[in-house]
Amino acid sequence: MVSGVNEIAALGPFFAFEVHEGDGPARAPWREMAELVDDPAVLAGRAADVRGHLAGGRPVESVELRVAASVMHLGLTARLASPALAVATRYGAVLPLDLREARWQPVPGGMFPLSLPRRTLVPVADPAELAAALGVELLDGPCRAMVEATLPLCPSPQILWGNVASAVHGAAVALANSRPQLAGRARLLAGLVLAQPQLKAPHLTTQLGTAAPSEDGSAGARGSPADR
Repeated sequence: MVSGVNEIAALGPFFAFEVHEGDGPARAPWREMAELVDDPAVLAGRAADVRGHLAGGRPVESVELRVAASVMHLGLTARLASPALAVATRYGAVLPLDLREARWQPVPGGMFPLSLPRRTLVPVADPAELAAALGVELLDGPCRAMVEATLPLCPSPQILWGNVASAVHGAAVALANSRPQLAGRARLLAGLVLAQPQLKAPHLTTQLGTAAPSEDGSAGARGSPADR
C-alpha cells in the first residue's frame, strides 16, 4: 500500500501517515498511542503543553484547563479521523486504528507523525456498510477511548463527542478542498458516519462548523483539520 500511503499523504499533513511492520513494541522515536489512554500523566502533560501554547506568554491560568484539554482532544481525534476518512473515501476500506498498534511521536501541535500497522485492506462496496465498519473501528475504538481518558480534564462528554463529530466533518471538508473529485463521496461517507449511533445520542447537541482553536493556538474552522 506504499503508493496509497503516498497518495493519502499528498492530501495534506493531517492525512499523512506511515506504516510499520509487525505488532512488536514501538521503537524510538515512535511511541504507542495507547499511552494516551493508559497513562493519565501522558495525556495531562500534553494538555499542559497545549495550555501553555494557548496562553501565548500570559500566565497559564489565563487558559482554563478544560479548554486546553478540549483543544488537545480535538487535535488527537482529527489526526486519526482524517486518514481514516480519506482511505475510506479513496479506497473504500477501513484503516486499522487500534491504539495499541498505532504509533506516534509526541511533537508539539496537532500534525504529529503517525504510523499505522501494515494490513491488507479489504474494500467494502456498500457506503452504508463501510460507514458502519468505520464507526466500529474509529468511533468505538480510539475515539471512545480518548473521550473517556480526557473526561477527567474536560468533564463534558457533549464537548468531547462534539469534537469527534467536528473532526469527521472537518476531514470531509478538507478532503473535498484538496481533491474536488472526491468531494461527493467524502461528504456521503462523513454524513453516514455522523449518523452512526455513537454520534446520535440525545445529549450530543454540539453544532458543527463553529470556530475552534487548534493545538498550535490558531483560530480556525472546525471544518478544516488541515488548518490545525
